[in-house]
Amino acid sequence: MARLLALDVRGDLSTAHVRMVASALGVSERTVWNWLSAGRREGRMGPRPRSRFVVTREIRQQLAVWGGNVSAVHRELVARAVRDPLLGPVPSLSAFHRAVARDLLVGERAGLKGGEAARRRYDVYGKRPRTYRNACWEGDHKRIPVRVHLEGSAVCPWVTWFIDVASKVIVGVAVTPHQPARDAVLAALRTGISRQDPYGPFGGLPGVVRVDRGKEFLCRTVEHALGAFAVPVDDLPAYKPYRKGTIEALNGAVEEMLLVSLPGYTHRARPAEAYHPDPVVDLLSYPDFVKVLLDWVAWWNTEHHPAGLDANLTPLAAWEADPAPVEDVAEERLAFFALEDDGRVRKITTNGISWRRRAYIAPWMAGHVGMRVRLRYLPHRAPNDPLAQTTARRLLPHPPPLRPTRRHRRGTSHRSP
Repeated sequence: MARLLALDVRGDLSTAHVRMVASALGVSERTVWNWLSAGRREGRMGPRPRSRFVVTREIRQQLAVWGGNVSAVHRELVARAVRDPLLGPVPSLSAFHRAVARDLLVGERAGLKGGEAARRRYDVYGKRPRTYRNACWEGDHKRIPVRVHLEGSAVCPWVTWFIDVASKVIVGVAVTPHQPARDAVLAALRTGISRQDPYGPFGGLPGVVRVDRGKEFLCRTVEHALGAFAVPVDDLPAYKPYRKGTIEALNGAVEEMLLVSLPGYTHRARPAEAYHPDPVVDLLSYPDFVKVLLDWVAWWNTEHHPAGLDANLTPLAAWEADPAPVEDVAEERLAFFALEDDGRVRKITTNGISWRRRAYIAPWMAGHVGMRVRLRYLPHRAPNDPLAQTTARRLLPHPPPLRPTRRHRRGTSHRSP
């Protein structure tokens, strides 16, 4: 219509122009002439706007306050109109519902009722292109909703694991009876990178490790361990689980396929007035639970057919069918991967090696007083923990055995760590 009105202003409008537009739009010539007449009189190029109720910013705020309850907001507007007639009339409840449905997106209405997670179900997400094995690993912690028996008490263990995005292979797993720290991340990475028995045939160095801002994954120890092999860590934005959908799907699959069938499952529906959890004696022991979980991981890798793999392959078949080369790491280079180094160089004295107010000795230290060494230790141990285990590494090509004994700085008793 803008084009026809411009031709009309210049005096170039003809019946041929009107006939051409009518044919293109599938309407009669009379209809086009009526549109031109309305445009000349009223200056509009579309249907005459109808007066209707519009959801304002204030109403949106009230909907957020009431959790998306349209009827409650309508009652509040009616009460305000009764107190102050100058506010004008309020539409009927049905008209108000239609206005909310028209002016608010489906995702917005779901978010007002169910929060951000409900809103995201109506979003559109891009899908990353298919890659090759070891191109990217995704890692995460999961609190296991199963109570297990550990030393007379019931605990809910945690699992830290990594999955290969391309083949859906679970490459590395670490289970802890408490909330995991960086030691669990290093242990899971260690089992994932190594391809020696019993960890193979999966593994090797990944191209990138994708995590979601977990402090254990982003700590300096993990950064240095992966940085030594030139493996970057992709730090995804927080509260966006869809950015690492492969590991999130695994977290959901293990609960639906395994955990729900175990005794002590905490999300199971209970009869009315059943307030007490299962007795500790009826629960799985912690070692038995670890065995069950690792057996399920082996079943996932070798027998299960996850969605997203070609020709209904298992993760093992997808891994073996992938021609991409695997970059292995020598086992001697992984010997200290799960241990932390404080960066200091120490000397062996007649008391052994001093570290955190304690002295550590080993048989290989005899005759090496004055040698410069560095310590590596399990990172999850507290500085004042008497059970801290350390290993000493020479700054020479061939490190000695890694089981030092310990003695107190004062006293003559000798005990194993």
